[in-house]
Amino acid sequence: MRVAIIFDHPYGAGASDNVPHARSYSAALLAAVLRGLNTQQHEIDLMDLHADGFNPVTSAQELSAWRQKTTLDPLAADYQKRLIAADHIIFIFPVWWESMPALTKGFLDKVFAKGVLYNEPKPGRPFVHCLPNLQGVSLLTVMSTPDKIYRWYFGNPVTKILFRGTFRKMGFHKLRWYNYTGMERRSPEQRSQFLAKTEQRFARL
Repeated sequence: MRVAIIFDHPYGAGASDNVPHARSYSAALLAAVLRGLNTQQHEIDLMDLHADGFNPVTSAQELSAWRQKTTLDPLAADYQKRLIAADHIIFIFPVWWESMPALTKGFLDKVFAKGVLYNEPKPGRPFVHCLPNLQGVSLLTVMSTPDKIYRWYFGNPVTKILFRGTFRKMGFHKLRWYNYTGMERRSPEQRSQFLAKTEQRFARL
């Protein structure tokens, strides 16, 4: 199986060690996911948005190209090809101000282009995705907000954007969300237990 991973954290994929002020639980989750996937010898395609130097801003020229079903950003075009080839897509990022970081939002804006990753058969009709191999999408998020408050008070904004407003809108519904809350308040042993469970989960993918 070809698994595409979109990872968004300023510290990068290498920040998985427990080093104060240089650590990222998102990166630790990425490392656990990779360990699990490697047990089944999946083909892994990591898109580390910060390490890749991805520019999330859509310029006027790029918007014009987007409307003509093309892109001026070579990296965005490369990401499009890699997503089309994927059997499973995994997003990993921290939740800031109750939503995804800027690079992930820009990834959706620039990479998920009409005529490339989805089509609109008729105006006002449901979209149709152009991801022929896709079998599932997984989302892993890290946040400080307690889970119940995020779900019931804020109303799950990140899944409304990424799941309901993106993949379900394109007609794809095999979506799973794994949310890791309050990791900064948990003991090292508890954090390690969550990582071990994550590794086991993706070893079964």
